[in-house]
Amino acid sequence: MQILVTGSSGLIGTALVARLRTDGHRVKRLVRARTSAPDTATWDPESPTLDPAVLVDVDAVVHLAGESIGARRWSTGQKRRILGSRVRSTELLAGAIAGAGHRPAVFVSGSAVGYYGDRGDEELTEVSTRGSGFLSGVCEQWEAATAPAAEAGVRVAHLRTGIVLSAGGGALARMLLPFRLGLGGRIGSGRQYMSWVSLDDEVGAIVHALTHDTVRGPVNVTAPNPVTNREFTETLGRVLHRPTVLPTPLAPLKLRYGAELVEALLLEGQRVLPTRLLTTGYSFADTELEPALRRLLGRDESDSSGSR
Repeated sequence: MQILVTGSSGLIGTALVARLRTDGHRVKRLVRARTSAPDTATWDPESPTLDPAVLVDVDAVVHLAGESIGARRWSTGQKRRILGSRVRSTELLAGAIAGAGHRPAVFVSGSAVGYYGDRGDEELTEVSTRGSGFLSGVCEQWEAATAPAAEAGVRVAHLRTGIVLSAGGGALARMLLPFRLGLGGRIGSGRQYMSWVSLDDEVGAIVHALTHDTVRGPVNVTAPNPVTNREFTETLGRVLHRPTVLPTPLAPLKLRYGAELVEALLLEGQRVLPTRLLTTGYSFADTELEPALRRLLGRDESDSSGSR
């Protein structure tokens, strides 16, 4: 297949492009910057139109681009950028796909487990209702923006992604320094669920969505065994051979990022299950947190080097 990918320079996009090319697919990267690099095309996600040439001979589209939700405090302007970057770009792609002479067969578009809001211990599948709060509203509008493509008969999948774990970037990479210094600890009560997925399974799930015609609509991209923040903290400490006694101080985080962001991203949680992936035959590489962390961080169970 020839696959068009947005967000190809991010953590997930970089790994996805490498995997697709390894699997023998042709990848066209859709980027903002003007470039003459091979296998790239340029777009402006805020433009009302997309050059029709971008979609010529394209069999599938993967849309991963969007403003980071955790980079800075949620001012009114930043909230507008977070929502707009997702909705406008998705509307642009969906409209162009619907109007293409030769339409791609599948449109795989990003979303997040934030769709479900703060749900405590409730087990959440793709048929669970939408939650409340800013992120839930963003995800709802983000997914709805794909409607023109779906109405044109294109198979659409929404990737409701959890916390992607990789030693090379993202949440886990940011945690490593404080944990290695013995400063890692639970956040708040520690009872909030963290629905995690390894980067390998994130990429594997996207490839599965591209290549399996039965995958459509919302798709929870999370490992089958979510854990609480307390469990995650204790497990990472055990893998790194570091204490995790002291809770993470929240006051400095709220001062820097604002209380609303900290509450939504760190103190609220979702216990999400990947029902659609499992029922359509996806086989996870990483199902349990501790073996996943050991593999990602190169820590054998007998390794005690971190204790010295």
